[in-house]
Amino acid sequence: MAGAALVSGGSRGLGLVLVERLLADGRSVATFSRRGSAALDQLTIRYGGRLQTAAVDAADPIAVRRFVEEVANHFNGIDVCVANAGQAVPGMLATATDEAIEAVLAVNLRGAIVLVREAVRQMLAHPREAAVGVEEPRDENRNRSIVVVSSAVATRGSPGLAVYAATKAGLEGFARSLARELGPRSIRVNAVAPGFFASDLSASLGDENRQRIIRRTALGRLATAADVVSTIEFLTSPQAASITGHVVAVDGGTG
Repeated sequence: MAGAALVSGGSRGLGLVLVERLLADGRSVATFSRRGSAALDQLTIRYGGRLQTAAVDAADPIAVRRFVEEVANHFNGIDVCVANAGQAVPGMLATATDEAIEAVLAVNLRGAIVLVREAVRQMLAHPREAAVGVEEPRDENRNRSIVVVSSAVATRGSPGLAVYAATKAGLEGFARSLARELGPRSIRVNAVAPGFFASDLSASLGDENRQRIIRRTALGRLATAADVVSTIEFLTSPQAASITGHVVAVDGGTG
């Protein structure tokens, strides 16, 4: 039986849409966030034992490690990990407090790295049909995949989001290097870099900035969470079996 899909930040926004899509695809899913949501509660009722949730702070490495271990034991392994949890504190760098900078770094960069590390440990510790004490053989047919959620601002920049952009750029370098490291174990690693899409972050831009972004987008609209989720869904599927070490932009052709 395939292992579960693990998604951080799955109680709302992009993470919630992704959790619902993976469940609809027939996967078992585990997700955590600092606070739950009514929508996530409804999914729990609908899908029962195929969805495991917990209140975990992505910046707490001990709590993350414990949750990942519980998920791997409950679902007999983890085959997909999506590091989606993130936060931004918009504002000019000169006025940013030490606490605000540390909070963004702790969740977006260190938290994502810790989550992926723990998921990789479980991927390597739960070989398919391996006997106790036998090293896992290379298995090209097993679809194990990691996706980190970056952002278009990692490469393009945006006023007021310098620290956020730095964390996302760090994730892209992390994904590229980890893909090299895990390729021999048939574990793929990619990043998805959404442009501004309908979310709490884009809502904070104001109508004038939103319209400016839309005008320079080839498709003439902001992407939706469903657009981004479809890309993640593809990258974690067998159809993307030869795709690793890439950053895939989902931005509607923003110049």
